[in-house]
Amino acid sequence: MSLPEVTTVCFPESGPANTDATLALGLQRALTLGLKDVVVASTSGATGVRAATLFAGFNVIVVNGIFAERLDSAARETLDSTGAHVVFAGHAFGMMGRAVKRRLGAVQADEIVAQTLKIFGDGFKVAVEVTCMAVDAGLIPPGREVVAIGGYGRGADTAIVIRAAHTQDFFDTHILEVICKPR
Repeated sequence: MSLPEVTTVCFPESGPANTDATLALGLQRALTLGLKDVVVASTSGATGVRAATLFAGFNVIVVNGIFAERLDSAARETLDSTGAHVVFAGHAFGMMGRAVKRRLGAVQADEIVAQTLKIFGDGFKVAVEVTCMAVDAGLIPPGREVVAIGGYGRGADTAIVIRAAHTQDFFDTHILEVICKPR
C-alpha cells in the first residue's frame, strides 16, 4: 500500500523572519489541495497585506483581535482593496475565561486548551484560534478545510491545514496537516 507523504518544514527559530516562507508554503499547499480559503492572524496588518497579495483569488480572512486601532489604516485600505475580510473579535481562547481568572484566580478550560496548543508553538495555537474566530464571524463554514497561518508577536511562522469549527464546537476542529512551524 502506498501512503501519501506530506512534508513539514521546521524553521530553526520562531519569528517574523519566517513570514515570507510561511506564506509561500501555505499557498503551495492550498494550491496542491485545491483549497480556496486562508485565515491569517495579523495585528498591524502587515502580514495580512502580504497574505492578501500572495493569495490573490482566494477567500482571505485576516483576523486581528479586539483592538481595531492596532491595524494600520494604510494596511486596512489595502486589505479592503484586495477583497480580504478583516475580523475584529475577542480571542476564542480567552476573554471570559481570562475575566474569571483575573477576578477569581481560577484557570478556565479555554486557558488549558490554549496552553496545550502552545506545546506545538505559539503560532500553532494562534492558527487554530483565528480559524475558530473566522468561523464564529461567519466567514468560513464549519467543516471546511482551510490553510491557517499564525505567529507570535509580529509576522508568521506556522501554517497548518485545519478542518474549521465554531469555538463552541471546538472539538470538531481537526488539524489535518502541519505545513511549517518553528522547532
